[in-house]
Amino acid sequence: MNNKLWQSLVNAWKIPDLRGKLLFTAGILAIYRFGCHVPVPGVDVSALRDFFEGGGAGVLGLLDLFSGGALNKVAIMALGIMPYITASIIMQLLTVVIPKLEELQKEGEQGQKVITKYTRLLTVVLSLVQSVGYIFLFQQYHALPDLDLPKGMLIVITLTAGATAVMWLGELITARGIGNGMSILIFISIVSRLPQGISMFINSMSFGSKIGFIVIALGVIVGVIWITSGERRIPVQYAKRVVGRRMMGGASTFIPLKVNMAGVIPVIFASSVMLIPTTFAQYLPGGQNSWFTKALGPSSFPYIIGEAALIFLFTYFYTAVTFNPIDQADNLKKYGGFVPGVRPGRPTAEFLDRVLTRLTFPGALFLAAIAVLPWILFRYMNVQFYFGGTSLLIVVGVALDTMRQMEAQLLMRHYEGFLK
Repeated sequence: MNNKLWQSLVNAWKIPDLRGKLLFTAGILAIYRFGCHVPVPGVDVSALRDFFEGGGAGVLGLLDLFSGGALNKVAIMALGIMPYITASIIMQLLTVVIPKLEELQKEGEQGQKVITKYTRLLTVVLSLVQSVGYIFLFQQYHALPDLDLPKGMLIVITLTAGATAVMWLGELITARGIGNGMSILIFISIVSRLPQGISMFINSMSFGSKIGFIVIALGVIVGVIWITSGERRIPVQYAKRVVGRRMMGGASTFIPLKVNMAGVIPVIFASSVMLIPTTFAQYLPGGQNSWFTKALGPSSFPYIIGEAALIFLFTYFYTAVTFNPIDQADNLKKYGGFVPGVRPGRPTAEFLDRVLTRLTFPGALFLAAIAVLPWILFRYMNVQFYFGGTSLLIVVGVALDTMRQMEAQLLMRHYEGFLK
């Protein structure tokens, strides 16, 4: 197995196009990580670092994890990719309720360009609002000595520009690199905290917690791979037809319906939505100690249940966005294809929708359960986890998606891929 994996990596490096994409992605990630270490001018970084290391970060600690440690350094890319993710969620929800946006989505590439433009503008607005909020928050912790209007404007402009640059870097990875840029940036942010997690694992955890962490982490990895790889193949038969003097068609194929067609996107979306109220709660009287922050903090019961429910709902929502049974049935009918035993047209669409709805249920349930499981073990069995279920899901899911894209590139050139 190790020899095959090594040979696959060698084959990937031999392909100039794939090698260029890998190097381009690595270069973009290097720029992103550099921006996560360059501090914003005018901020007392040591005061905020003491605050984070003192364990008082709460929801800011989770935001710091998703930004790869850039928040506790108040780096120029401290906002990370979260404003862009939030803007993407808002635009996808608005596409469902606003007919004009729905029409743009159906216009294909040109309509998608307009929606992308709106998403970028909304990202800038959200980054601006969040930057202003962070100024008030940092001032509470005495991290902004001698704050005045010019210095405040400089910090806001720098953080907003950093978030815009992160959005641009993510889009560059998606367009010219390997994998989904948004997911890759979150992946590298979480992985960058791995040394700190290993140090805590070795020095702080008891022997029982170490065993529990290893067992659950391996279980999550195996479960995510199993669910991600699971699919139901719907058989499709194409009718024979005469084109000129040739007999065309008559071939058999299948439609692969995955158990988890949405991938890791619902987990990222759910985490982003749950962080919105708790982030704004930091600006209420009392800040970290307010009742609202404690009630909806990342380790609270309402937060975990809300995140699990949102993961479940977003899995169905994103699956509906990525796979349209009506369009699929129309395409089959147009090219003379049909599902054996099912009439073409609307009955085929209803059949695909029914199968996909039932198939998505275990996938959505699994993702929600994995997000909740580490919290339950910590609460009732005192098994501590530096990386929660959400972080493990994102890391494993993004790694699998990226490997599948690399495998597709290899198979196009007749090489054996990473995955069987």
